[in-house]
Amino acid sequence: MAEYTLHIDGMHCGACVRRVTQTLAAVEGVTISEVHLGTAHIAAKEPAPVDLALAALDKAGFPARLES
Repeated sequence: MAEYTLHIDGMHCGACVRRVTQTLAAVEGVTISEVHLGTAHIAAKEPAPVDLALAALDKAGFPARLES
């Protein structure tokens, strides 16, 4: 599994952390390492479904991008 860090906009409270965690948990192939305000550390099978995770977060109202 490869590990990734996502920078997530729009998170400002515990409810946002919970929502992001639930959203990422629903993406097949993604394992959540940890979620904090503004970031999520995930592990994903190869090929990584990072695009699916980013799309799911955007749909949930949390635009995100992969940190380099």
